[in-house]
Amino acid sequence: MKNKLTPLELKWILYDVGNSAFILLVTTIIPIYFNHLALSGGIDEEQYLAYWSYAASFATVLVAFLGPIMGTVADFKGNKKRIFLLNAILGALLLFCLWMPSNWLAFLVLFVFARVFYSVSLVVYDSMLVDVAPEEDLDTVSSKGYAWGYIGSVIPFVISLVIVLMYDQIGISFNLAMLLAFAINAVWWFLFTLPIALAYKQKHYVPKEDHVAKQTFARLISTFKNIKSHKKAFLFLLAFFFYIDGVYTIMEMATAYGTSLGLDQTSLLLALLLTQIVAFPAAITFGILAKKYSTELLIKIAVFAYLCIAIYALFLDDLTDFWILAVAVGLFQGGIQALSRSYFARLIPANASGEYFGIFDICGKGASFLGTMIVGLVTQLTGIQNIAVGCLAFLFLLGLMIFSKVAKMPDDTEFAQASSKQN
Repeated sequence: MKNKLTPLELKWILYDVGNSAFILLVTTIIPIYFNHLALSGGIDEEQYLAYWSYAASFATVLVAFLGPIMGTVADFKGNKKRIFLLNAILGALLLFCLWMPSNWLAFLVLFVFARVFYSVSLVVYDSMLVDVAPEEDLDTVSSKGYAWGYIGSVIPFVISLVIVLMYDQIGISFNLAMLLAFAINAVWWFLFTLPIALAYKQKHYVPKEDHVAKQTFARLISTFKNIKSHKKAFLFLLAFFFYIDGVYTIMEMATAYGTSLGLDQTSLLLALLLTQIVAFPAAITFGILAKKYSTELLIKIAVFAYLCIAIYALFLDDLTDFWILAVAVGLFQGGIQALSRSYFARLIPANASGEYFGIFDICGKGASFLGTMIVGLVTQLTGIQNIAVGCLAFLFLLGLMIFSKVAKMPDDTEFAQASSKQN
């Protein structure tokens, strides 16, 4: 197990600490605030869950389109830092501005764009991993990134939670409390963006041989045409599409789901805080285990665990069940994300990491429209939220079946090493 991080690895990990503050808000306070705006606008709780699902789906469709393009442009020499910093700053700025709309629809529009900038910044950030850590340490560094992201994001979250839940006792209005919460997390995100933005140097890149736009789309077209011939990478992306879709849907919809069931909001937030705390040692443990066991085995275990979690959600009807669900999610969400990221980094050419992580994002955050759409549609058709969330089990089952095939395939070494030498 790698005991000491290099200064560059530490600075890379700090961005996980920064951006995780936003995603923790997305799974906790932001849906509750949207619920407040929606109810004020005359929308009932079942429709609220559906509209929230559709907004999340629209955001991920935009990311599915923009992610590969921005990732491919980032592969050109000197571009990664600029594109990363631009999207991170715009995402943090829009997070701060979320307090402004008093209308639920205007709020959703701002949220969608904040989510898009956040996701594009992660495409570039993930692709930086091949420049930051040597191949033998990818699992460890990736796992520590998620682990410290989970525990670090708890700091601004707890401060925000106290302000939002105790605004009356503090002597401020609810709107001012939300402004402070958004401001605290936006500043946190921005400050933890700076270390890697200042220190990062792009080691692997694609030389500019033509007009950037023309070369970008030519590369993307070629990659989409040829990726099927690299069967291990292609099938992994297909498996990842299904299982991580379910993971992100559960993360995004947890608070909205609990709220729609009528569970106490304070207890829901505390349960999700517990998820973050549990996820910290769990993610580090997955990084340690990756030194002793195959990454394929650990990913299969995590996917199977999520299959069980989705089935358990069918029977959830009280706060105790939700707490159990929160702990179970915390045990596996960091490991499945971190090891998927480092596993894919090994399968692709290093100098085209931005391009391929853009495609990776389509199959992850950019493709999670499927899970959120399933939840939204099944909820509207049946009126039963448990069935909607339980349907996610099919995504995990498909992902597990395809990944089991991937795990048996030999490595495509020629593809992974293609044009990956430093320029």
